[in-house]
Amino acid sequence: MKIFYYSNNNSGFITLISVLVVGAVSLAVAITLLTTGVNSSKTAVDFEASKAARIIADSCAEEALEKIRETPIFSGAGSLNFNQGGCSYSVVDQGGQNRLISASSTSGSAIRKVLVSVNQIQPRIIITSWKEVADF
Repeated sequence: MKIFYYSNNNSGFITLISVLVVGAVSLAVAITLLTTGVNSSKTAVDFEASKAARIIADSCAEEALEKIRETPIFSGAGSLNFNQGGCSYSVVDQGGQNRLISASSTSGSAIRKVLVSVNQIQPRIIITSWKEVADF
């Protein structure tokens, strides 16, 4: 007759559950880190595009100022294209030597707009306001 001894040794079961719990926690941490990394990359790309769009908008406004300097009676619109995006500007004659320059640019998904007020053209251009705006 065989005698079976029952052993209450659960160490294998406890080890298996511990490995599963540690694995699940490690997986959750890894997914969180990857998601955070991807979101940070997207944010960095958007930030760089936004900076580029602002620089391009300022360049367009400066181009409009150059047009005014070359031809003081200039009133109209124009555009510029760069590797990172493009922009358009318009110059509105507000009477006398007053001009209002609106410049809008796009780089990637970023759009930036600049509004420049000029109150004197000759003998030199005097800018009274240069600000970024949400809309014209």
